[in-house]
Amino acid sequence: MTGSEFLLGYVPGVVPTKWLRMWVERLPEVRLTLVAVSAQDAAEAVRRREADAVLLRTFVGGEDLHTIPLYTETTVVVMQKEHVLAAADELSAEDLAETTVLHPLDDTLGWERPPGLAGWDRPESTEDAIRFAAAGVGVLVVPQSLARLHHRRDLTYRPLVGAPESSVGLSWLREGGPELIEELIGIVRGRTANSTRGRQQEAPAKQAPVKKKQPAATQKQAPRKPQQQRKPVTKGRKPRR
Repeated sequence: MTGSEFLLGYVPGVVPTKWLRMWVERLPEVRLTLVAVSAQDAAEAVRRREADAVLLRTFVGGEDLHTIPLYTETTVVVMQKEHVLAAADELSAEDLAETTVLHPLDDTLGWERPPGLAGWDRPESTEDAIRFAAAGVGVLVVPQSLARLHHRRDLTYRPLVGAPESSVGLSWLREGGPELIEELIGIVRGRTANSTRGRQQEAPAKQAPVKKKQPAATQKQAPRKPQQQRKPVTKGRKPRR
């Protein structure tokens, strides 16, 4: 974190705008700057201090990074709308056995070889593979967020069951990590602003010690004056007339 700015990297397909709004509400004094990074270069962006933390595909990382998983995406097959496989509600690896499956160099699912028939060459990027799929060269297997990111009117996608899934996580350096990382963790995990695991709350103002009530002083009562004894009244006889 540089000064009053926090740099948050994110890979294609991840949409951090909701978390950005929450950050602005909770920490208006610290600017959150979003930095777009490639899926393959996300971890290096943190190591090179080009980002304080990064939202990445969790199969990319290393022992020097601390990564917490956030969510797992559905894996889908992207194809032409007129493709024969588009008639199904969902697909399996067996359904792709006779179909060319494009495998871009920036593959985000981490498998060595996808199902189906291998293409004549690996596309340089997922974006290139999307164009090849639109041209009818083959189909493409990607996380659903990437299918939405590269949406085209002439393409559609279907869930692929039993395939590797892509998990998105938040990652930062174990040594010398950013000061406000707990605040960011709380935001991406949906904690409330009053959570005690976020930024340390200010210590409550010290209250003046409550003085114990002293027992009321015993008032010295003035000694009572001895009552004067009244002389008994002697009843005399009534005088004779």
